[in-house]
Amino acid sequence: MCGIVGYVGSKDPLPVILEGLRRLEYRGYDSAGIALAGGQNGLELRRAAGKLKNLEQELAAHPLTGTYGIGHTRWATHGRPTEENAHPHRDCTGRLVVVHNGIVENYLELKHRLQADGHNFVTETDTEVIAHLIEAELAGGRKTGQELALEDAVRRGVRQLTGAFAIGVVSADYPQRIVAARMGPPAVIGLGDGEYFMASDVPGILHHTRNLYFLADGDMAVLTPDGVMLTDFDGQPVTREAQTIRWDPIQAEKGGYKHFMLKEIYEQGRAIRDTTLGRVSVESGQVFLDEMHIPPAEFRDATRINIAACGTSWHAGLTGKYMIESLARMPVEVDYASEYRYRDPIADPKSIGLLITQSGETADTIAAQREIAAKGSRTLAICNVVGAAIAREADGVIYTHAGPEIGVASTKAFTAQLTALFILALYLAQQRGAIDKARSVALIEELNKVPAKVDLLLKECAAACEALAKIYATASDFLFLGRGIHYPIALEGALKLKEISYIHAEGYPAGEMKHGPNALIDESLPVVVIATKDPASAESKLRYEKALSNIQEVTARAGKVIAIATEGDEHLHQLVDHVIPVPHAPELLLPLLEVVPLQLLAYHIAVRRGCDVDQPRNLAKSVTVE
Repeated sequence: MCGIVGYVGSKDPLPVILEGLRRLEYRGYDSAGIALAGGQNGLELRRAAGKLKNLEQELAAHPLTGTYGIGHTRWATHGRPTEENAHPHRDCTGRLVVVHNGIVENYLELKHRLQADGHNFVTETDTEVIAHLIEAELAGGRKTGQELALEDAVRRGVRQLTGAFAIGVVSADYPQRIVAARMGPPAVIGLGDGEYFMASDVPGILHHTRNLYFLADGDMAVLTPDGVMLTDFDGQPVTREAQTIRWDPIQAEKGGYKHFMLKEIYEQGRAIRDTTLGRVSVESGQVFLDEMHIPPAEFRDATRINIAACGTSWHAGLTGKYMIESLARMPVEVDYASEYRYRDPIADPKSIGLLITQSGETADTIAAQREIAAKGSRTLAICNVVGAAIAREADGVIYTHAGPEIGVASTKAFTAQLTALFILALYLAQQRGAIDKARSVALIEELNKVPAKVDLLLKECAAACEALAKIYATASDFLFLGRGIHYPIALEGALKLKEISYIHAEGYPAGEMKHGPNALIDESLPVVVIATKDPASAESKLRYEKALSNIQEVTARAGKVIAIATEGDEHLHQLVDHVIPVPHAPELLLPLLEVVPLQLLAYHIAVRRGCDVDQPRNLAKSVTVE
């Protein structure tokens, strides 16, 4: 969600903070602000509604000076997206500011109490409460003759909050000092040489340092030019292992592509290859999951897998259900993480919870993980960010090596998740004796071929997707159909289109067309049908025949059909309006190929409609509050 960047050190803090905020724009925001302290005017603040360019114009008109400071890009939760409600927020003295990601659930109660004590509020936000709480603690200490350190006042303040928060605090009365605290949304601390950084996500500071602390819930950090002190909310020292991020900072740049999303679509071959690397052996057919801390015996004895995820990761989970059940013959349930803990779910020591997340910081997925663990289940995570909250709390983790994903609409993270799920399905099948060596070797050989097939597919289908975008960019609705393991890919295709083009799109199981969706079909409705086939699979042949029946249902009602088909399928060309061919692959690996043209189609339609592809309206990259 919102972006935070703070800096203390010998450099001019303003360009450091501005550059960091710019690198966090992908998280989604509707206003921005920066506060600097240590200059001639004590503490100064500049804010603006809208994009960072508006803040830069404000800074050009009214320059800001200081030696340390903090900045923020806000995505509105409480209060409209106005300059007044933008962060940082001040206390009554104007000498202390707070930036905040998350939601303070008891802010009204705290606000009324503080107002009764004489505090004057000037915004509609919940965040302003935090600034006044810290001010009140500092003032209370002075009244009793006890001058509190800034971090002590912050510590007392945050203990009164309920909800989710990652905060950064700067005061003109405590020079060269930033205090950070976390309970829920992510916060990272960058370690430099005589300079230190705070950020809400790695790309904001990666161009300055690769050595980071990932704060855990209940952690507080005090940053000065002399170093970083970590404690808990009770003031007790804590130790966190510094993580070294292996991403090259240039991976977070566009690299000549028009949009981050397009760059990330074209990085999918590499992401699949990197996620596979070192985890499978073609020679032995074995799968190696070195980050797994769940004993193999527990996988052999487990009664089921409970998957929880959100959005695109949920679609990956649905696809993974087919992979695991097909290969490991193990029942799998898939839940929206946002619904999981509200239905009294069944989890026990004999089941294993699997959390799927790009960021590892999604609030609903963290809540589901804790619910699963509280019921006695082991938890396993598939995650793209090393050291993220979900990965830290899990009993085992499979890191996807997709690299930083900047576009809000997930692409390469999704295909990396599918890769990790396929590898996990193979691992479970081997542990449970459900697969022999010959089949394992054959499937691993096919998996190793997928990256090259993706690269080839990107070259061959790009022009076709762009041409289709010209035809259908003005459509008001789309329907995506799939069966079996391909149904989640239809859901993902619909989600990508609605996310970035704002066209209403719906993914549907093809077998359910007669139960309602047929009523929607007319000459204005484009229908995307996933009609691939794996000749080696009897199940796939049957699914393909049923897909042909669905296509005939659509064309009989004058609907326009775009088919995702296996290359060489000449018969399908005679039945539909458009065909996008994908390379041959086994049934369980076809989703990794099918999703690619759907991503490109959504991208080109959004571009033609003039949409903000990387930062769609009202959406954030990492949803760190409920």
